[in-house]
Amino acid sequence: MTTLLIRGAQLPDGTRTDLLIDGGVVAERGDGLTKQGATVVDADGLVALPGLVDLHTHLREPGFEASETVLTGTRAAAAGGFTAVHAMANTSPVQDTAGVVEQVASLGAQHGYATVRPIGAVTVGLAGERLSEIGAMARSRAAVRVFSDDGKCVADSLLMRRALEYVATFDGVIAQHAQDPRLTEGAQMNEGALSSELGLAGWPAVAEESIIARDVLLADAVGARLHICHLSTAGSVEVVRWAKARGIRVTAEVTPHHLLLTEQLVADAADPYLPRYDARFKVNPPLRRDEDVHALRAALADGTIDIVATDHAPHPIETKECAWQEASFGMVGLESALSIVQAAMVDTGLLGWADVARVLSRVPAEIGRLEGYDAPFEIGSPAHLTLVDPSARSVFGPASLRGKGVNSPYFGRELPGRVIATIHAGAATVLDGELRPSEEVSHG
Repeated sequence: MTTLLIRGAQLPDGTRTDLLIDGGVVAERGDGLTKQGATVVDADGLVALPGLVDLHTHLREPGFEASETVLTGTRAAAAGGFTAVHAMANTSPVQDTAGVVEQVASLGAQHGYATVRPIGAVTVGLAGERLSEIGAMARSRAAVRVFSDDGKCVADSLLMRRALEYVATFDGVIAQHAQDPRLTEGAQMNEGALSSELGLAGWPAVAEESIIARDVLLADAVGARLHICHLSTAGSVEVVRWAKARGIRVTAEVTPHHLLLTEQLVADAADPYLPRYDARFKVNPPLRRDEDVHALRAALADGTIDIVATDHAPHPIETKECAWQEASFGMVGLESALSIVQAAMVDTGLLGWADVARVLSRVPAEIGRLEGYDAPFEIGSPAHLTLVDPSARSVFGPASLRGKGVNSPYFGRELPGRVIATIHAGAATVLDGELRPSEEVSHG
């Protein structure tokens, strides 16, 4: 394994230091470090963050390799500064058995670009009818601690209660996709004046808020951990804030795109000679109003929302470049996440870099019970690090992507920040802003 000497990096607390990475850990820390034979990284002007952790990634393998694979998805993750991702369960076969989650974890370990922690399905086949092999997945070599039917809501109240009771026995967590299925039948975008104007079926805020309200009460009743996926409305923020004040064990995430984009893009993005809708902005839950974006930013700043998670959702191009009603929900987000957080939260003064380290690394690792992220710069800690140049600006385009999906909403936008290096378990997966070759990273 290569020895790395990082010179003059700014840590999230504002201090500057050299870091010697050797044997997969932070071997030395201080000023004026030297090491013969080490690869030197000049980090003057760069911010060193703990390796980013995504609690919500769709890697698509097994079953949907045309959209993404574990290899391409983790390459995208590394390019975005991530050293660990939690892979959602909606694969084919569904990640609802010990065998499938072990397969996904094994592929991640083999490719080496990031640690892959599979998320187990709550219900068999994501069908919402009976619980999956939750205990077997928890005891498996994949050691699953997060369970979700993401893409589908666990709508049955009794089933949700049983799932919460089950995971509480081993400190697991249920990550709920809060979407009342009856209230969102045929829904295409946020419900409001714009959906009426465009003639698209509306997706009411209460469809999300009512499920969150139900589930925090269920979690309280059984003393279990509950995590809310991709919070998108001001009302949802208020429900989570109330639950936390009551002492309920609930955490919540917001996506980068819900911190920046609004429903207006559904109408504004169109070329005047083309239909008015641009399916790049079709996402579940939908883009909301300006006031929702402001509420989400404030909630992330004050800690009501715990983390940022990408909901990286790659799709084949033909399922997005089509009529709005037929297009798939979702957008890719791993490569752009840190830039969007910088634009929405850091450059606006709402968060500092220490906060970014908290919401994009330490707390998502805590929620997923992922070890090695609690003291990232201490001597002896596993070397999961990201170096970012916050002064860089560039126009985001297809060349910025490293996964298979090209369904990004940011093409043509100038975004701040650039990931210069990503270090996973002491090995550089990105160096000088470029992905390292597979043969230098792979453990297969």
